[in-house]
Amino acid sequence: MKIAHLLGMVSLSAITIATPALAQQADIAPQSETEIAKGDALGLGDIVVTATRRGQTRLDTSVSVSSLNADAALANAPRSTAELLRSIPGLRSESSGGEGNANIAVRGLPISSGGAKFLQLWEDGLPVLEYGDIAFGNADIFLRADYNVDTIESIRGGSASTLASNSPGGVINFISKTGKTTGGALAFTKGLDFGTNRFDGDYGYNFGGGWSAHVGGLYRWGEGARRTGYTAEKGGQVRANITKSFEGGYIRANFKYLDDRAISYLPMPLQVSGTGRDPDYGSISGFDIKRDTVHSSYTRNIASLTTGNRRSDDDLADGMHPSLKQFGVEGSYEFASGWVIENRFKIADVQGAFRSLFPSSVTGAQAAANQVGDYLTTGSLAPTGTVYALRYATGPNAGQVVDPSTLGGNGLAMLTNTFNTNLDTLDNWMNNLKLSKTFDVGAGSVSATAGYYHSYQEVGTTWTWASYLQDVRGDGQSAFLDVYDAAGVKLTQGGQWAYGVPTFGNCCTRTSYTETRTDAFFGSLVVDFKPLNIDLSVRHDDGRTKGYYIGGTVTQNLDVDGDGIISPIERRVNAFDPTTRRIVDYDFGYWSYSAGLNYLVTPDIALFARYSKGARANNDRLLIDRIRPDGSARRGDIVNPVKQAEAGVKYRGGGFGLFLTAFYARTSELLADDRAGQFVTNRVYESKGVELEGSYRTGGFSINATGTITDAEIKRDEQAPELDGNRPQRQATFIYSVSPRYTYDRFTVGANVVGTTRSYSTNTNGLVMPGYTVVNGFVEARILPMVTLSVNANNIFNAFGLTEEEEGALAGTGANFVRARAINGRTVSATIRANF
Repeated sequence: MKIAHLLGMVSLSAITIATPALAQQADIAPQSETEIAKGDALGLGDIVVTATRRGQTRLDTSVSVSSLNADAALANAPRSTAELLRSIPGLRSESSGGEGNANIAVRGLPISSGGAKFLQLWEDGLPVLEYGDIAFGNADIFLRADYNVDTIESIRGGSASTLASNSPGGVINFISKTGKTTGGALAFTKGLDFGTNRFDGDYGYNFGGGWSAHVGGLYRWGEGARRTGYTAEKGGQVRANITKSFEGGYIRANFKYLDDRAISYLPMPLQVSGTGRDPDYGSISGFDIKRDTVHSSYTRNIASLTTGNRRSDDDLADGMHPSLKQFGVEGSYEFASGWVIENRFKIADVQGAFRSLFPSSVTGAQAAANQVGDYLTTGSLAPTGTVYALRYATGPNAGQVVDPSTLGGNGLAMLTNTFNTNLDTLDNWMNNLKLSKTFDVGAGSVSATAGYYHSYQEVGTTWTWASYLQDVRGDGQSAFLDVYDAAGVKLTQGGQWAYGVPTFGNCCTRTSYTETRTDAFFGSLVVDFKPLNIDLSVRHDDGRTKGYYIGGTVTQNLDVDGDGIISPIERRVNAFDPTTRRIVDYDFGYWSYSAGLNYLVTPDIALFARYSKGARANNDRLLIDRIRPDGSARRGDIVNPVKQAEAGVKYRGGGFGLFLTAFYARTSELLADDRAGQFVTNRVYESKGVELEGSYRTGGFSINATGTITDAEIKRDEQAPELDGNRPQRQATFIYSVSPRYTYDRFTVGANVVGTTRSYSTNTNGLVMPGYTVVNGFVEARILPMVTLSVNANNIFNAFGLTEEEEGALAGTGANFVRARAINGRTVSATIRANF
């Protein structure tokens, strides 16, 4: 980061700390036994921390907010943060990618690129990253849910438009324990039928005199949920905070260190027959789509380019490798006059890598060998009729001649691209300052809030992708293949057939760096004359992005390895060309607003409604082809507006809790029409639906349920009008989660049932991805007063399900080989936990 930015940050933080006292966002008010006895099973009487004025409950506010108790959520054995989020109503979390790189959507807003475009992931009131969909740097890669987390609050819908920048669809806030209550836990988890080992621990201490502290973390290692044959997950995190509370406020310092490696599961090969409307999916012989992966110890080592066009040797065991060091300060103080000042600040040093394998095609081994051979001899992927030979390049059979018809037991091979990306910098610092006061007005009150948010986000990445040929084999045994011509001359090198990705048009040799400053001023009024509560809020975001992009590459003869010989794979190297460097220098600004009302019909029933308009400013995904020669960009390319409306009812009583919301959302993805030089709407999406959150408790039994019905549609596509009226890709009509739990004496048993109806693989709606239901469960026993033993099962019945697919149609009714991300099969783990 530039020193000027650091000085600005230190100055603002110093001003905050110099305030007489800065106090907390508000510790979560746990649901009391009295509230439960009154029948508040859903916690509608709980104080909301995120996105409301201080002291408001879920029943009092028109904000759509849900809260998850972290311990209860973790008991259901989620294998990633994305799996944990599946219990939040309105949220579609595609959790098949491993520890990170999940696609997360809310209320039918589209996942057009990946990641979480229209919502942000927060930790303690500030974003993990300013943008949730940075290519290969999605925010969830830098987030780990562990024993440090106390509560997870989700804000859905338009109120998020004025709560935060770049998150019109929602905010998910992971709120940390603070040591207010002394105690902690130490746990060890072991995979019983898959390779994982994990230590979790945390401890909080209340020192008295207003001082408290909390520290916790995790460390894990193992093969992961799928068979790789090597340690594909290794690393952990440590988080800590210390708090000084005093009359009227508090101040807290926090720290986070994350260094982890976790495999990324990209689409994998499977077979399908039948028709696009009624497909019949199944595993390929020798490759179990529920347990296997294209990774193995024989496909770990890959070669790519440095930005200086020399050879770089990389290890796919890096997987998703976040490296993060973060420090923050937060607090609030209430003056005698009733004015409250609150501030949150953080600075983060963030780097990492994303390395994985992506099959660009799955076909017969002989056809794949011929395609590679033709490219290396003619420079074209078009077939010439020449037949080439195959030998193993890696693994125990390296050097042996291969019979293409029996290769891997299925006669198939994959042209595989390496998604090899260095996250050179994702450094950021953020500060959110608020000033508020509640005024008594007759029989009611008016709360006014004004604030200023500033963020600085760097995005520097380098893509150096390459192409390999490998067999289709599971059980961690897949290997790379070499291609030979009729004269016995080896054309490939260790299975590599290109520096670059010819099957993708050599798109992906590039490097870029940008820094974006975002400044937002916001304000709100909450008028509370019970039974009526009205809130109005407005926000203006203003930003500027500067940097450079080198994406125009050249294909040339290049001695990459420096041995003095131009080998066949060095004849058409997709090399970096510094003369194609382009500047990036554009600014943006947009207004957001939201208006809501909440009416208490009785002390236990409330009606609410809200209308909002917000937007999302794009970032690194603009750089490929949306930047003008002078570095500027068209406003229509930068800002994606979102309009939303919602209305619903909340109820508590008799052991029940209910939160029912009808919603509507409309968003435009805007591109420029070069024919006329005008801004035009490239694609307009619209969705409407209903989301339900319900709970019931009686004695030792409880059940929580969420469900979302979504009717989403592509209303208009300027460039592909044939898509008008189609359902957006991967958007199901109904998603649901049901979590029963029963405790008796020293034993607890629980389950989590999540499911989805069918959806389409692409926007063309030519190929259905079937619906599925996944059942997870756990059994826990307190074997000693402070020691519990639990067994957790994920996907107990080994269900099959797809979350994304590359192909949009089938070629005939015979066997087709496609590429898709599938949910993991059954995995069972055991955990022993000591509380103290």
